Amino acid sequence: MFYRPSFRLVRDNTKINFMKGRHAGLIVSAVLSLASLILFFYPGPNLGIDFRGGIVMEVRTPGPADFGKLRTLIGSAHGEGGLQRFGDDSTVAVKLDLQKSEAETQALTNRVRQSIEQGMPGARVVRTDAVGASVSEELFRNGLLALGISLLMILVYIWFRFEWQFAIGAVVTLILDVTKAVGFLVITRLEFDLVMVAAILTIIGYSTNDKVVVYDRMRENLRKYKTMPLRQLIDLSINETLNRTLGTSCTIFLSALPLALFGGTSISGFAWVMLFGIVVGTSSSIFIAAPILLFLGENRLRRDAQPVPTTAG
Repeated sequence: MFYRPSFRLVRDNTKINFMKGRHAGLIVSAVLSLASLILFFYPGPNLGIDFRGGIVMEVRTPGPADFGKLRTLIGSAHGEGGLQRFGDDSTVAVKLDLQKSEAETQALTNRVRQSIEQGMPGARVVRTDAVGASVSEELFRNGLLALGISLLMILVYIWFRFEWQFAIGAVVTLILDVTKAVGFLVITRLEFDLVMVAAILTIIGYSTNDKVVVYDRMRENLRKYKTMPLRQLIDLSINETLNRTLGTSCTIFLSALPLALFGGTSISGFAWVMLFGIVVGTSSSIFIAAPILLFLGENRLRRDAQPVPTTAG
């Protein structure tokens, strides 16, 4: 006897015709992903120090940071620098352009440090990081390589575990999920750095797990209902796993929400991308991965299906 939780997000035995909206889902997803690709090239992501090179100095002040005064002090030593609150009100990340040589970089950081500590008594620079242009280029390439390898491994895994139609559907959907996440980063102007690469990889992992759960039920039903048309079988499988899909998504969403709201600059960006990825990954399992599987497998996975009356759409 199986345990059924008393609280369920949707009632049992739902009969929602998800595949009726398959065309709308695919079109909306394609438009959003295309728009995200355009945004990636113009205006482009807000690259962090990891990917564009530069200097980051973490400054801690005795009280709430005075951004106007800090900007003036940095300007007198450097000319211009970016300021961003980092964690609490008394901590600021100062971002400076990378200099031509290591000696010039060291001289710049010393000038800025001296200007801040002399002009704002009690303030101190607690950390300084510098990333060279060649290192940032390599990090960017490695980040893209990590994304590519993860998608390739997922393709191989699902291909061996299921039929090739499942693998193609999953990987195409994951690519669409990733492009939307990149578009979200561009629109929100969150820094695109190694932390965001980790966030995107986490989204890929979550989205893959969600699709495998639905695919598992589809595979079981393919064996159980030998003559059921694939469209009807896909709708049945999604409805049967709907409570689990929504329950898992809501649990992870509610876990990440406090990090996004109260996690501070160092972790909130990661959490916001995760929240976006949870919504996109859950919806794409139903409205993108399933329609692609229907398109690829209707005449291959269900050659022996008996015709049944279908509704328009």
